[in-house]
Amino acid sequence: MQHFTSLSDVANPSALLAEAALFVQHPHQKSHLGKGKSLGLIFFNASLRTRMSTQRAGQLLGMDVTILNVSQDSWQLEFEDGTVMDGAKAEHIKEAAAVMGSYCDILGIRTFAGLKNRIADYAEHVMTAFQQYAGVPIVSLESATRHPLQSLTDWLTIHQQGFTHRPKVVLTWAPHPKALPQAVGNSFVEWMQAAEVDLTIAHPYGMDLSPDFVKNTPVMYNQDIAFEGADVIYAKNWSSFKDYGHVNDKERDWQITAEKMAHTNNAKFMHCLPVRRNMVVADQVLDSPQSLVISQAANRIPTAQAVLATILETL
Repeated sequence: MQHFTSLSDVANPSALLAEAALFVQHPHQKSHLGKGKSLGLIFFNASLRTRMSTQRAGQLLGMDVTILNVSQDSWQLEFEDGTVMDGAKAEHIKEAAAVMGSYCDILGIRTFAGLKNRIADYAEHVMTAFQQYAGVPIVSLESATRHPLQSLTDWLTIHQQGFTHRPKVVLTWAPHPKALPQAVGNSFVEWMQAAEVDLTIAHPYGMDLSPDFVKNTPVMYNQDIAFEGADVIYAKNWSSFKDYGHVNDKERDWQITAEKMAHTNNAKFMHCLPVRRNMVVADQVLDSPQSLVISQAANRIPTAQAVLATILETL
């Protein structure tokens, strides 16, 4: 595996899932693998779980870990070619990425959609530039359009439930006061399409995800009907893809409540966190035994270990 930015980078997703499951049981296995290797974690936006879990994953593999918060710790970066750099941006990504790559054996990059220009966001200029200029493997810690580490974690969390049947998994839109990108939703759909699950997407009219990600996945616009017989409910907000960046603040009845969970097959509740209580999901659901959000977050470490170990074995 040269990079880890999407499902398409993974030759055998099921094998990667199995590797992550092994790291859950044996977190110190392969602790020699990263000895003498350096992991750089570059953040263009805030993070809690991704930062701590990936740092811990690198340390468990024996790696030295360096963290850079770009907005606070470095020069502003220019990404456009041919520009006259006479403004606030003092360094071009061509030099910055190459320097970071010379310091580290693997770089993890976290960036975020601007939600102003759909074409620019979906072009993934930041992630692409690091892949082009860094000269080392790139791991996506979330990008404008995908969050593959989170999606591998979600798959592992569902796998751990030990379903004896092909589970019905519902990705449901939930209300939020701010505009959020489609990255988690896109990525979850992409990875669940490769998993042994029956996936349904539920959202209000006008909140469709990109058809390039949805493909043939069933989409429903009635949340109660979508929940019927579900084994897993995955809640996440995203802003409009078609009316790009638009916030839907009028569908608060899409909040996940105990009454709605009663339509399910005693479903497990999942969310990538952070989550706004009593906006996205009611306390009664989030604090119930059905909620997997804490174990889901804990799984971020072994899944990051599996990705890093797979890359390290090729260096």
